[in-house]
Amino acid sequence: MNKSPNSHRLHIGIFGRQNAGKSSLINAIAGQDAAIVSNVKGTTTDPVFKSMELLPLGPVMLIDTPGIDDTTELGEKRIERSQKILRRTDLALLVVDSTVGMNDDDKRMVELFVKKGIVHLVVYTKSDLTGKGVSSTTGEGIQELKEEIARIGKLEEEYPLVSDMLSAGDMVVLVVPIDSSAPKGRLILPQQQVMRDIIDIGAVAIVTQPEQLAQMLKLSSPKLVITDSQVFGQVAKVVPLHIPLTSFSILLARYKGILKEVVQGAHTIDDIKTGDKILIAEGCTHNRQCDDIGTVKIPRWIEEKTGAKPVYDFTSGGDFPSDLSKYKLIIHCGSCMQNTREMQYRKNTAVYAAVPITNYGIAVSYMHGILDRIMEPFLEVLK
Repeated sequence: MNKSPNSHRLHIGIFGRQNAGKSSLINAIAGQDAAIVSNVKGTTTDPVFKSMELLPLGPVMLIDTPGIDDTTELGEKRIERSQKILRRTDLALLVVDSTVGMNDDDKRMVELFVKKGIVHLVVYTKSDLTGKGVSSTTGEGIQELKEEIARIGKLEEEYPLVSDMLSAGDMVVLVVPIDSSAPKGRLILPQQQVMRDIIDIGAVAIVTQPEQLAQMLKLSSPKLVITDSQVFGQVAKVVPLHIPLTSFSILLARYKGILKEVVQGAHTIDDIKTGDKILIAEGCTHNRQCDDIGTVKIPRWIEEKTGAKPVYDFTSGGDFPSDLSKYKLIIHCGSCMQNTREMQYRKNTAVYAAVPITNYGIAVSYMHGILDRIMEPFLEVLK
């Protein structure tokens, strides 16, 4: 489970005042020195991430954050960064020093958890001094805390990736282009995840490149073809209409509960005019190649489709603007590196700003005139 992608882990954010015992609590939960512990206030200056397996729950991501009561100018920036962690937090632990008790800073955090709909626990530390809560020093109450985290923190996934569309023994063809943008010696994360989901139910996954797809289809009749978005146009010409066709990023959009919105967003591409601003957001950071899909191919296809010359902004990794009002459209990657809560935050931010949002797979299929075809397997979601 320690090999699980971070996007599949329950994200547990640890919040609280300086010296409340956040880092000590993380170390006690993890059973190792995952975070630096010191009596000096402000030791944790930036969020610290620790992947681990938390039994009986499974793979989790523990996130240690700076103190919420740092009043220095730098501290305000740290607090702002900590609050961004709430975008991806599935379960929040508010750590309170039991020798001091809760104050207004703590109460404001609880109100923020409630406002954002984040499941949370208030954890009183230093019970070895007061007899209340848990003790990272003696281990008192730590096991009970872990069991409570497991009880309330289980991720509820509304949709699997693709396994609900298949039966044991079905054959699925995955089209994986190996070009300058493909990582050397491995498959990218969405391809790995989809392949594992197929194998888990006893179906058969066959991987091929676009150039070999036609020959592969002569030899077999797959239940489904799943392709990389950037070769949608090429693949759609080869796959017969009676074989369902979709892409990795479309499966991820359904998996993370944003499929309906990104389909609606794609239909606004025709409205793009010269000078309109488009945000193209990558969920990870990587070395961009000469024909990168986000910075090169999608802008080229947009201009070919609309005849317009928009202005593009590009973000990557954890960067995502909180003010989206200047944009006419947002085009997001497949979001394999974002957990569901983070993608729901990004989608909701766009919805609240009344800015359409779509993703690579949906946008590319729309611009190639095959959106209706590739959405046939998902009509129930779109009702």
